[in-house]
Amino acid sequence: MTDQVPPPSLYAAREPIFPRRVSGPFRNLKWVIMAVTLGIYYLVPWIRWDRGPELPDQAVLLDLANRRFYFFWIEIWSHEFYFVAGLLIMAGLGLFLFTSALGRVWCGYACPQTVWTDLFIKVERMVEGDRNARLRLHRQEKTDARKLRLRLTKWVLWLLISVATGGAWVFYFADAPTLLVDLFTGQAAAVAYITVAILTATTFIFGGFAREQICIYACPWPRIQAAMMDEDTITVAYREWRGEPRKHSQEAKTAPQGDCIDCMACVNVCPMGIDIRDGQQLECITCALCIDACDDVMERIGKPRGLIDYIALSDEVAERGGAAPRSVWKHIFRPRTMFYTFLWAGVGAALIVALFIRSDIEMTVAPVRNPTFVTLADGSIRNTYEIRLRNKNNDARLFRLFVKGDPALRITLEGTPYGSIEVPADTSFLQRVYVIAPPGSPPAQTDRQDLRFWIEDLTNGDRAWKDSSFIGTGNQP
Repeated sequence: MTDQVPPPSLYAAREPIFPRRVSGPFRNLKWVIMAVTLGIYYLVPWIRWDRGPELPDQAVLLDLANRRFYFFWIEIWSHEFYFVAGLLIMAGLGLFLFTSALGRVWCGYACPQTVWTDLFIKVERMVEGDRNARLRLHRQEKTDARKLRLRLTKWVLWLLISVATGGAWVFYFADAPTLLVDLFTGQAAAVAYITVAILTATTFIFGGFAREQICIYACPWPRIQAAMMDEDTITVAYREWRGEPRKHSQEAKTAPQGDCIDCMACVNVCPMGIDIRDGQQLECITCALCIDACDDVMERIGKPRGLIDYIALSDEVAERGGAAPRSVWKHIFRPRTMFYTFLWAGVGAALIVALFIRSDIEMTVAPVRNPTFVTLADGSIRNTYEIRLRNKNNDARLFRLFVKGDPALRITLEGTPYGSIEVPADTSFLQRVYVIAPPGSPPAQTDRQDLRFWIEDLTNGDRAWKDSSFIGTGNQP
């Protein structure tokens, strides 16, 4: 038998990417955005906000135990989840808007994966050196003391950043100073330690090792972005008509030479490891580092900047003919982006209106229909209701309950001889209420009598109401 040659493998192992250091306006912009976003993420849980006694003083708090969301002066209750849904809709529409106008600017500048990957690469560069030094260290087959020391130092710094990331997240769900002490003294809940461990592991792996693979394979947005972009979208692109033929290409020997000298600077700084000169690619996150790298080379060789730039494909024909491209604002303000802007602003306006017209007091009424009614000793008919009172104020309030309908109906509260009840600050209270119809009265003899429960805040006179019905004996044989 002859030896059979095994079929070639269709799997290509990942080759790590080591971006080169670059400076320029877009790199500086990314540093600023990183500082702002990480500063917000790490510092916001420590901001205090006075809401009064017995209420949390953390400015931003997701209080899952009490089903509250505090955001400075705004408080969202669990039954007001539509505010959160509205914010998520606005976030989605905002992503559509920015992508249709400026490409994947979210991915390139503000996505958490991008921000933490940039930070990890910065640490890696500080420990191991720039691109060539990191390449040599990676290709070094023997792990000597120096390589082990550099790797361990880098991994320890990554781990510290990852722990801080996971730790900062749990502070949004409990009082930050108290939870910090509990975490270090071993008194925090198990779910806090589990959450910190999971976020630490994911940050360490995603930012340190997976990097561009998360953007390419795990994130769905590269597949969706094509539906948001068109020929008027401003995105990072290579002016092929100006750069080709390249200096070292075969065409350059027989044709006028283009501005591109094939220095590979744009490729070496790309965190995704792609060549932007090959055209639009799914992997490109439009971080614009290739623009900074190329502009630096163009200045050094005396060529105009902008060989790689933020441009719109619709300007290609005009630029090939020597005409100036259209204004950036004409690309941004077009029907598609204006439609997204209108939707985004509409949802935001609706949320603001809903926020300011909502009442500080609310009530829900649930009739108790087992039994449907009770006949008292004097022949009166009694219906039972469970009324939940919500006091959204920062102090306890005295509420008065009364009913409107047939004048014969009267109301009593279980557990108190008074017609009012005190509800603690920022909480809800379940009160059982009895509505009684005297014997022989119309409500007692009819099948159903409409009525309306009213609640009045005796502090400021605010009112709320809910409709219900009174069941009499008219449905009895």
